[in-house]
Amino acid sequence: MKYIVLFCLCIGLFILGMTIIRIGMFNISGNRLKRLLQKLTSTPFKGMATGTLVTAVLQSSSTVMVLAIGLISARILTFPQSIGIILGTNIGTTFKTELITFDLGKILIPIAVAGGLLVFARKVVWRSTGMVLLGIASVFTAMKGFEALSLPLTSVEAVHKLLLSLNEHILVGIAAGALMTAIIQSSTAMTGIAMGFLTSGVLGLEAGIAVMLGANIGTCITALIAAIGGGEEARLAAFAHVWLNVIGVLLFIPLIPTLGNLGPAIAKSPDVQLAHISVIFNVATSLLALPFAERFGRMIMYFHAK
Repeated sequence: MKYIVLFCLCIGLFILGMTIIRIGMFNISGNRLKRLLQKLTSTPFKGMATGTLVTAVLQSSSTVMVLAIGLISARILTFPQSIGIILGTNIGTTFKTELITFDLGKILIPIAVAGGLLVFARKVVWRSTGMVLLGIASVFTAMKGFEALSLPLTSVEAVHKLLLSLNEHILVGIAAGALMTAIIQSSTAMTGIAMGFLTSGVLGLEAGIAVMLGANIGTCITALIAAIGGGEEARLAAFAHVWLNVIGVLLFIPLIPTLGNLGPAIAKSPDVQLAHISVIFNVATSLLALPFAERFGRMIMYFHAK
């Protein structure tokens, strides 16, 4: 039981760290990024590039989706403009996944100390920078926790059975990734957990890929919640986010064995392999959807417009 409690604490620490990073980055550049979302979305390609940039800076695809839906609700953006942004958020979120693969173990304490000192600075920029540093320290500490607890957790019968199911059944992995992400509201945290189990060797790469794909579906719940009461176009943007991610996952399910075989060729460490495969998935699905963005928007309106 203590291992499960510690694991839940690590999840909380990871999410807290990502939230602190997001707040810090938003304080530094949030208003400028909002203006970018307003101005540079005249074409799906511009929208995708802008969505990628804003998501990479804010370190949260969910936050950018909520921002976009808020702008749509305020009639500053239109639903067609949001299609490119959605494609961009899927690419931009991979920056976080790549970030957490770096080994910062030796400098975590100096980063945390520097962040703690800067938080008390007078200038907003320095305070926000301190928050970012504290957030990074929290995220990487949580990742160390995932790795350390992954082996002890296998002694818990329920966890052991779940891991066996994940390794043996791809669809179980996708479902588990989607459900857990919907609960904890962070696809990066879910992918980070999978990375911890991959590093310890208790989870296979194909199962890790399945969990990552499921996380891309589970993260859509935030947009659906944000669209409640936001008007028809906001609701359409949320449904578009769901459709794009679900279709992308369905297209990639048959490719999981191929991606699993590709992993060792693109990186030595299993967690880095999963991070790179996440980039491949998100970039490929967004680029495939980009030429059909306008048609896709019309399809969403046909199925979901009142």
